[in-house]
Amino acid sequence: MSSSVSRRRLLQAAGATAVASTVESVIRPLSARAASGSAKAAIKLPAEPFAFGQVQLTASRWLDNQNRTQNYLRFINVDRLLYNFRSNHRLSTNGAASNGGWDAPTFPFRSHVQGHFLTAWAQVYAVTGDTTCRDKAAYMVDELAKCQANNRAAGFSDGYLSGFPESDFSALEARTLSNGNVPYYVIHKTLAGLLDVWRYIGNTRARDVLLRLAGWVDWRTGRLSGQQMQAMMGTEFGGMNAVLTDISLQTGDTRWLTVAQRFDHAAVFDPLAANQDRLNGLHANTQVPKWIGAAREYKATGNTRYRDIATNAWNMCVNAHTYIIGGNSQAEHFHNPNAIAAYLTQDTCESCNTYNMLTLTRELFTLDPSRAALFDYYERAWLNQMIGQQNPADGHGHITYFTPLKPGGRRGVGPAWGGGTWSTDYDSFWCCQGTGLEMHTKLMDSIYFSSDTTLIVNLFMPSVLNWTQRGITVTQTTSYPVSDTTTLQVTGAVSGSWSMRIRIPGWTSGATISVNGTTQNITTTPGSYATLTRSWASGDTVTVRLPMRIALRAANDNPNVSAVTYGPVVLAGNYGNASLNSLPSLNTSSITRASGGSLAFTATANGATVGLGPFHDAHGHNYTVYWNAASGAA
Repeated sequence: MSSSVSRRRLLQAAGATAVASTVESVIRPLSARAASGSAKAAIKLPAEPFAFGQVQLTASRWLDNQNRTQNYLRFINVDRLLYNFRSNHRLSTNGAASNGGWDAPTFPFRSHVQGHFLTAWAQVYAVTGDTTCRDKAAYMVDELAKCQANNRAAGFSDGYLSGFPESDFSALEARTLSNGNVPYYVIHKTLAGLLDVWRYIGNTRARDVLLRLAGWVDWRTGRLSGQQMQAMMGTEFGGMNAVLTDISLQTGDTRWLTVAQRFDHAAVFDPLAANQDRLNGLHANTQVPKWIGAAREYKATGNTRYRDIATNAWNMCVNAHTYIIGGNSQAEHFHNPNAIAAYLTQDTCESCNTYNMLTLTRELFTLDPSRAALFDYYERAWLNQMIGQQNPADGHGHITYFTPLKPGGRRGVGPAWGGGTWSTDYDSFWCCQGTGLEMHTKLMDSIYFSSDTTLIVNLFMPSVLNWTQRGITVTQTTSYPVSDTTTLQVTGAVSGSWSMRIRIPGWTSGATISVNGTTQNITTTPGSYATLTRSWASGDTVTVRLPMRIALRAANDNPNVSAVTYGPVVLAGNYGNASLNSLPSLNTSSITRASGGSLAFTATANGATVGLGPFHDAHGHNYTVYWNAASGAA
């Protein structure tokens, strides 16, 4: 008899208190698998990422972003983050103050952000060895275990863990939930944070709390019919299918994959499997985590339907719903395919959505590492939106929820969270603040991948790769994208013949690759990978040059509305404190680079001179990203 059947019968035969004590006995023994271990996926991945600690950023704008976020993670008061958990589970709040914003004691889905903090602390420890972040994560996990252990006194079922009552799940299942809560969205964040503390720090108490909470999800959903589950998924549930699949792979227990597949949302998955774009009107960030889950379910099962769902979703979103900076959605929602110029507003490009699209892109790349378009998109969104979402003048690296694209938009200015204001230490805790913590503690995670003995170079930024499996170190030195050149020096136990595959972006032309000053006779087709195969010696230096030029990129729905790019960089017009009521008319032939040492340009728009610079540096002034300009004019 399966444990899920046992629980259903127990529920029918006993009261809630009796069930709470019995569920503990039917939860399977906790896995003792080491934190670095995982079950073998159903398919062999053609490309594998490197572990966090194997890649380090060196001095750069990217490292500055990481350091600011790390400062905030070291600063935050963990007892304040625990307030809602302790209060809900009937424990003392230890005199801590409560938070404001989306973690206020009256906010419907309070306690969602704590999982993001757990993930970010774990990532910082894995990347830098920061023991303060490690210890904060361990302290939170210990206190969450105490909350979970007090469930019977609090009137909750075994394994439950949240900042709001379990009765919200009863209302969710009955489709009577009316308080604005999205309960499984919160549970997803908590599960993901606990999983990351286990696998990146090796904290076994995090494993125990994680599997008890996952066991509660199994019990709770295992009682429902398929029809009830599908109806319940009309309420946002985050990436429950993604995290439960991850737990299955981490523990080697297919039980969790079964639970994950209960969260396969047919209303979303069926059209995507048929390659039908029915995204119009959907809340955007409700969907992308499901697509990530589909990619991971493919890895776990080998079922190509999951792969097709994830791939089709990416193609639709990137090709028909994405602004030039790599973000998508307006007012958090998708619109008709190709509706871009029609929606240049204050509330474009929700940061969470872009973060999750980057995650999906990374997942798909491991399945198809020959597809350079994946990292052409990744670079566009990562460089132009996500680097600039953080406030460089704030030592705690606070971020924007939306990235305004209306003419005269400005980061960090607007009404409340919906207008692009900066987050705060204790009074915001938006979804995008949570994903921002994760984003800026793993900026290095997709620079390099490996495929057996082949090294794949996807991104061009100052960094050091310690390829410990081969005893090789790769040091990348560059001022890209100010410069069009990067160098990669290979040192260590370098021996024999092996290959380096280097992304040649689709926006470049005439790319060259040299080794120790000698140009190599290899193909560098834009939008592909150039493969350099040689017998290496320690000290060999590869120089990659990717020529850049000004280009006009038209909006999908209006050829007379365009953005200006220089190589991978989206350029924005600097309008200081001046207001703009409409898109300026740009004289495209007037665009001139000020000097080779910066990405400062000038141009004429509406008959006046305007400065242009990288959109990721457009802080402290009003800007425009799109112009009245025909795409063929450059």
